[in-house]
Amino acid sequence: MKSSFWKAGHTPTLLSAFLYFDLSFMVWVMLGPLAVQIATDLQLTPAEKGLMVATPVLAGALLRIVMGVLVDQIKPKMAGLIGQVIVVVSLLTAWLHGLQTFQHALMLGLGLGFAGAAFAVALPLASRWYPPEHQGTALGIAGAGNSGTVFAALFAPSLAVAYGWNNVFGLVLIPLAIAMFVYLVFAKDAPDAPPAKSLSQYMMILKDKDAWWFMFFYSVTFGGFVGLASSLTIYFNDLYALGPVVAGYCTAACVFAGSLVRPFGGWLADRVGGIRTLLTMYILAAILLVIMSFGQPTYQSALMVIIPTMAILGMGNGAVFQLVPQRFRKEIGVMTGLVGMAGGVGGFYLASSLGVIKQATGSYQVGILIFAGLAALAVLGLTGVKTRWRTTWGAATTAKV
Repeated sequence: MKSSFWKAGHTPTLLSAFLYFDLSFMVWVMLGPLAVQIATDLQLTPAEKGLMVATPVLAGALLRIVMGVLVDQIKPKMAGLIGQVIVVVSLLTAWLHGLQTFQHALMLGLGLGFAGAAFAVALPLASRWYPPEHQGTALGIAGAGNSGTVFAALFAPSLAVAYGWNNVFGLVLIPLAIAMFVYLVFAKDAPDAPPAKSLSQYMMILKDKDAWWFMFFYSVTFGGFVGLASSLTIYFNDLYALGPVVAGYCTAACVFAGSLVRPFGGWLADRVGGIRTLLTMYILAAILLVIMSFGQPTYQSALMVIIPTMAILGMGNGAVFQLVPQRFRKEIGVMTGLVGMAGGVGGFYLASSLGVIKQATGSYQVGILIFAGLAALAVLGLTGVKTRWRTTWGAATTAKV
């Protein structure tokens, strides 16, 4: 089985897509781990801190549609190359000229959005080389690039302490340049690309209410994951007075948990059914978020709550994408773009609202409770549609309950 997979597609393209995706996700959320130091120097309010770390998330979400259309029009490799050049130029400009104001930080965030849109390029670049029986494995390997979020939390704060946070923008150009070189040399477009999708096809699918349900479900799971990944360094610093480096390590532990178990969520959905898995994840996420909202006395006890929360959200991400191809088999390319965009919008909402609510109330509690309410709403929504899904998808085996 393993040997047949490695012979079935184009391994250099698959590994190039993974590296491109991994380092793109690292820089996509980089402002989060650096936020404590940047906010101190630029004298940002809690709301500005929240908006700064949320801007790349929203930009990445919206640009996933743009990059998805580019992939269809000019092929994945060229689309990915354009995205990488924009990210490199954005970081180079920030490094050479510095971020002097809050507005400069937001402009960098917009540029980093192209890194978050790598999702819409790396997956089709790898996927198109592989036959249906190997799609899951190929997408699993390429999609494991979301682990790059761990590297940002692990290394960015300590590099900022050693060299200054502005120089981190220059240092990160080194791995990005290596990844771009590997991508240029080894990545190749598959010979038989599917026909290009038009914007009208995106619009058509939005008339299907199930598309909106999937977008909402992913906005809670991935939105929760990436929103917290962007905000936790600030959270640990504010609540427990941890220095940027220790706060970054705590964030890395939480993000690692969410990244590591995503494939397990898909596997579990295959075994016991996507709907049943997702229902369980939302119930557990809602409960854990309510506990988190009350704040724990020490950062160690907070980790005991936040790590399983991130793991549950990560598994939920895998479960959502186990269900999407079953409901939208023919429209999977369009749905991947729409659902991925909705996930980023959810992350933007969570990260920005935490900052605004902290500034307004002096606490994160209301912001986290609202998101717990969204998880509870997802439980109600999924319970409401599961019977119709089971009967209209044509086979109970595809969506066990």
